Amino acid sequence: MEDMIDIRPYEEDDWNAVWKILQPVFRSGESYAFSPDITEQEACRVWVDMPSATFVSVGETNEILGTYYIKANQPALGSHVCNCGYIVAADARGQGVASDMCEHSQKEAVSRGFRAMQYNLVVATNEGAIRLWKRQGFDIIGTLPKAFRHPRRGFVDALVMYKELGRPSGRFELTHPGQGRIITALGGSAR
Repeated sequence: MEDMIDIRPYEEDDWNAVWKILQPVFRSGESYAFSPDITEQEACRVWVDMPSATFVSVGETNEILGTYYIKANQPALGSHVCNCGYIVAADARGQGVASDMCEHSQKEAVSRGFRAMQYNLVVATNEGAIRLWKRQGFDIIGTLPKAFRHPRRGFVDALVMYKELGRPSGRFELTHPGQGRIITALGGSAR
């Protein structure tokens, strides 16, 4: 699929196709915290207007296969860490679109000066996404017990996933004067 798609910035004329992708996912209430009753206007505001940028993945015949946004995760002193959201059209799932968009978003993040990427609320029942983010080098850095109200399963855990951009996943080197090299993994350290 990789050679067959193009990822480009969102254009205003893309909205109808993007909304057709977002709407069923938001309505299901299984992977995003937005209200299942979100209006089209509010969805456009949170997916297109509020983020720093929104992108679409376009197939060979110019159909939109998926979309993602990128934004600072926090203001001011936390603005060097970004957050992204991704949704793939139902008929394009399992074809590498989400993986391509995640790779694109990491490059885009670096080009925009972000140093890390954080996913704040990965629903623990969304096992496919968790596997994909782990393959992309993200680490689970926290579990939020019963933080997501799933429409069928009740209160379920949500994960916080994080990746420092431009460094190998999960490990980075710190050097402290007089202490030598320390290899630190997220969540622990070893000398």
